[in-house]
Amino acid sequence: MTRLWSAGRLTYLALVLTAVLSIFPIYWMFVVASRTSDAMGQVPPPVTPGGNLGANIARLFANTDAYFLTGLINSAIVAGTVTVSVVFFSTLAGFAFAKLRFHGRNALLLVIVATMMVPTQLGVIPLYLLMTKLNWNDRLPAVIVPALVTGFGVFMMRQYAGQAVSTELIEAARMDGCNTARIYWNVVLPALRPAAAVLGLLTFMTTWNDFLWPYAVLNDPENPTVQLSLRALSDGYYQDMSQVFTGTAIATLPLLLVFVVFGRQIIGGIMEGAVKA
Repeated sequence: MTRLWSAGRLTYLALVLTAVLSIFPIYWMFVVASRTSDAMGQVPPPVTPGGNLGANIARLFANTDAYFLTGLINSAIVAGTVTVSVVFFSTLAGFAFAKLRFHGRNALLLVIVATMMVPTQLGVIPLYLLMTKLNWNDRLPAVIVPALVTGFGVFMMRQYAGQAVSTELIEAARMDGCNTARIYWNVVLPALRPAAAVLGLLTFMTTWNDFLWPYAVLNDPENPTVQLSLRALSDGYYQDMSQVFTGTAIATLPLLLVFVVFGRQIIGGIMEGAVKA
């Protein structure tokens, strides 16, 4: 038993090496963000932060081609709204598919799973035409509404609810006079919290980093998401790499913050699943 749980020097060396290789690109991004563009061409490259971070941030937000502050606000609105909606509807539908009995349940679940097999690129053109008919082009609803529910989220929560939510507990709640909505809110949702945290993190990251769909429907340069703002920074014959790296670093901070906030729930969900297994 002692040998099973003890780690040797090679294990620690591999873990340290993996951590360094994973963290160094992010660290170096912040290093270049705090220096001038000349740091990109230095040999050997600099590995310590410089003193130009404040100036680079000021130039970034003053750049009238990128509208970076608007992009941050728009991405926060889009990613936050989509994340809350996906988590809510996915947990609600997952509970229904896992624990409720109704006609056509298996057929509807099959349809939802089938939507996961369709590549996103195949739906861009018809979805763009629909947004045009609704007069939503160049507006945030065109980015938000198509992503409010995902088949992956529903399927994930259905699988988790089937194991995490006890049928006996639901029946006991019904005997106590709880209706379906109250059972979902007071019984099911707390049990699904670890999986909901994972789904929320994945949804926020995917929506925040999405480029293709916002690029298709947000043609107004004054109303971008943060990814479109980063694209504007890298356009043109001359690229100010210090601004590009500064913008990328700032755009990465919300993802790191969300991961820190939801990290405990994610680890708790993994450990809970491991104990159940």
